[in-house]
Amino acid sequence: MDQHTTYSVQLYIYDLSRGMARQLSPIMLGKQLDGIWHTSIVVYGEEFFYGGVGISSCPPGGTMLGSPDSVVELGNTEVNEEIFMEYLSSLGESSYRGDRYRLFEHNCNTFTNEVAQFLTGHKIPSHITDLPSEVLSTPFGQVLRPILDSIHIAPPGGNVINGHNNHS
Repeated sequence: MDQHTTYSVQLYIYDLSRGMARQLSPIMLGKQLDGIWHTSIVVYGEEFFYGGVGISSCPPGGTMLGSPDSVVELGNTEVNEEIFMEYLSSLGESSYRGDRYRLFEHNCNTFTNEVAQFLTGHKIPSHITDLPSEVLSTPFGQVLRPILDSIHIAPPGGNVINGHNNHS
């Protein structure tokens, strides 16, 4: 068959602060942050995300965070679901194991940025990937860092994907 099937790829964006970052960041950090972003990739009718337990999936909008605050269309992919799941399994066994999660350097947004490029060739919006360095560039961010580094954010409500668990 000559026809290539394409699949829509979306970025779900959640503000973990539920609007508090927008209100409090000028006071606490001395600069305006629009949110504390958690992102996930939606493709093949599933939502995929990374946190302290590793790579997980659920039906779109199925985490405890509910509906996303915004959705960005990242484009289409010709990568089929089987190849994608093999790719996720290899990520889950290596760079995206749960114990590799770091709030500032290696988080849900690092994951969605890498997956978005694999699927579509496009990165996720830079205001999301630049957020950690913006926070750390402030005196308050430096004070908060040891506390925030010890937190592992993992929205419950998904199936953990790893090399030993076939996703159906």
